[in-house]
Amino acid sequence: MTQESDDVAAAIAGELSLMDPAVRSSRTETARLLDPEFTEVGASGRRYTYAETVAELPDHPGSSPTGPRYEPSAIRGVLLAPGLIHLTYTTTFAGHRAHRTSLWRKQAPRTGWRMYYHQATPIPPTSPDNSPP
Repeated sequence: MTQESDDVAAAIAGELSLMDPAVRSSRTETARLLDPEFTEVGASGRRYTYAETVAELPDHPGSSPTGPRYEPSAIRGVLLAPGLIHLTYTTTFAGHRAHRTSLWRKQAPRTGWRMYYHQATPIPPTSPDNSPP
């Protein structure tokens, strides 16, 4: 593997971790994976800050070990610049699908890769993109 593919793999692993109910329900783990300057535009259109996400994620859908889980597919990553990776993929959650994009950045070796930005765009039920992967 190359350094670039190792970095993309690390960002993908972080993304998948943030879909794991055990991580989502832990403010400590969430804080470790999010950049302090993190922002998100959720599928609802709401904008979330780092502080809001760390505080609220344990209570959001997908954070319960007995509830529905995010099912990602077609995840792809590309190194945009040193320390910056762009991921794109699709999720299915409780019958709803969304296209997702994340930016992961690494500012220091000791902190590792952290999610800097995330956006989810719902796929309408009537969209041709709404067929299962």
